[in-house]
Amino acid sequence: MAEQIYLGRRKTSVARVILKSGSGEVTVNGKKFEVAFPQMFYRQDILTPLKVTQTEGTYDVKVNVRGGGPTGQAQAIRLGIARALLDINPEFRTNLKQEGLLTRDPRMVERKKYGQPKARKKFQFSKR
Repeated sequence: MAEQIYLGRRKTSVARVILKSGSGEVTVNGKKFEVAFPQMFYRQDILTPLKVTQTEGTYDVKVNVRGGGPTGQAQAIRLGIARALLDINPEFRTNLKQEGLLTRDPRMVERKKYGQPKARKKFQFSKR
């Protein structure tokens, strides 16, 4: 049977997550988890679905993530892990849903408009 790949998205980041039963090892883009995300805040954010479902240390997580910055990537991985856990055991749904881990954040960067320096900022107006 082929491995199931779960997608997580946030801003412009796309994470492909593969969950296998194992010792709780997390690899991101072929690197160790601690190397890919040196900040503790991002590591805690990524592991939230495993903590909520009390499955820390029971699954190996392999992630390929592209695009965006560390915040978008971390939250994309978090969504991918939550979706994978849901597929493994549908009873996790209530806990994951209460923590808001199954909702894809729809917020994206607003595009720049012509005649303006940024999306909403205007050039300085001069009356005289």
